[in-house]
Amino acid sequence: MSISIIIASIYQGLLWSLMAIGVYLTFRILDIADMTAEGSFPLGGAICASCIVNGWSPIIATLFGFLGGMAAGFISGIMHTKLEIPALLTGILTMTGLYSINLFVMGKANISLLGGEKTIFTMTPVANENTAIFIVGGIVVAAVILLLVIFFNTEMGLAARAVGNNQNMAAANGVSVDNMKMIVYMISNGLIALCGALMVQMNGFADISMGIGTLVIALAAIIIAEILLKNITFGQRLLTIILGSIIYRLIIAFVLDRGVDPNALRLFYSLLLTIFLSFPFISKKIKQRQLRQKNRQEMEGK
Repeated sequence: MSISIIIASIYQGLLWSLMAIGVYLTFRILDIADMTAEGSFPLGGAICASCIVNGWSPIIATLFGFLGGMAAGFISGIMHTKLEIPALLTGILTMTGLYSINLFVMGKANISLLGGEKTIFTMTPVANENTAIFIVGGIVVAAVILLLVIFFNTEMGLAARAVGNNQNMAAANGVSVDNMKMIVYMISNGLIALCGALMVQMNGFADISMGIGTLVIALAAIIIAEILLKNITFGQRLLTIILGSIIYRLIIAFVLDRGVDPNALRLFYSLLLTIFLSFPFISKKIKQRQLRQKNRQEMEGK
């Protein structure tokens, strides 16, 4: 695998980590696998691309993409908390509805940004595009992590984390469970849409189907991060998610470099995530087997 592919995988993983961090907030803090992600990701990209081709500043377009994702999270939060629709079904309903909304926003199935439009990356004074992506992506990710760490250590943020740990206990202590869930939904989907907005500007196009399979990618990055290091602080976990996302992109790049059919890539995504999710179970079984063997040897020695 060439150096250029490795570098490309690193900066792609850096941008994808925003998606993984957004998914982490609902997946681990609220213990919800929010399917809204596969709708809010292309929503952020659709809003951003539409704004850019209509002459808006890339920075404003990116911000609008983020706000669009927050709006999608708000809708999912309302459906789940106020209408008491199960979380999984809520995500599916919102994701399905966002497909049509994304088409309305773009006006067609895809939008190209290769006609000389400025992006948040080409606005930088750095001549090399890959370097610009790495710098801008690094600044955005660092700012997001810093703000999340600050927020989730405030009274409101700690209340949101308490809801994820034990809803009944949080409610007994006067925490508004519904409001906290909605806040996390909004932050999560806002970050996912922000990732979509940045990915559109990096790739040079927005497509209606760009959200398919993104949840699997994000979950894989999270699981890799949790395998690497356990029992660490919230801020440290967010940092390991960046590393997990980069490792995942390197794995995908390695597989493609070995000539795997790109049509089988999504199947590989699923198999890889299955392996990562089953890793703790397999590790536990191996340790149990080793312990039984050790006990048997000790008994035979006596």
